[in-house]
Amino acid sequence: MKIQIKTDSEIRIIKEGGKRLEFVKESLREKIAPGVSAFEIDKLAFELIKKQSASPSFMMVPNYSWTTCININDGIVHGIPHKHLVFKNNDIVSVDVGLFYKGFHTDTSFSVLLGEDDSRRKFLEIGREALRLAIKNAKAGNYVFDVSYSIESTLIKNNLTPIEDLVGHGIGRKLHEDPQIPCFTRGQIRNKTPQILPGMVFAIEVMYKEYGSAQVKLAKDGWTITTSDGKISGLFEETVIVEKSGPFVATARRK
Repeated sequence: MKIQIKTDSEIRIIKEGGKRLEFVKESLREKIAPGVSAFEIDKLAFELIKKQSASPSFMMVPNYSWTTCININDGIVHGIPHKHLVFKNNDIVSVDVGLFYKGFHTDTSFSVLLGEDDSRRKFLEIGREALRLAIKNAKAGNYVFDVSYSIESTLIKNNLTPIEDLVGHGIGRKLHEDPQIPCFTRGQIRNKTPQILPGMVFAIEVMYKEYGSAQVKLAKDGWTITTSDGKISGLFEETVIVEKSGPFVATARRK
């Protein structure tokens, strides 16, 4: 395993790319509504990324032809944004989007509820909290274990199940770099996982579901991954830069 430590000049580019991706993300979030199709969101994402003088990261993945991955309800990740995928009231819609700017990738995901279902609203609040705590623990001197544990413990204490077949990851010149960042700690020893150092950049990803089997299922399209038991899932992700002063979320709105 070779974890890339980014230089100050590379970090500046990643921050700028993250700022541009944050604009794209929030623009997409505003357009998600019942009656809108995943295809429409994907088309908008492509147009917005191009206007940011950037390129869609996911189109650089071999054999993937779309700007986003979009899932609903039991879909976890890698959903193809088809025209026939039309959002309905009470759907949980998850959007994953990446941006390539001046040689570096940034990656972010979010889930939204179309409706007022209190249990689904609470379900998503827990996912956002798990990501917040994971980012808080992505600081120099800690270990990847600490990030994973904060996700896992937040989910389990709320009777939710972390996804175990998928992981967050390092990010930079490549969309997926070392280290892997799981949403669970099973089988890991804290100080045997990579230590977190300034200059590392992570795509920290919270992937989880209602309580039940942690197993996943691959659809016939070869991309879409869903829960094996049909229960709802959530997805939240930010690109996080480890600085000496603490974690900096490149894909979050600047205050």
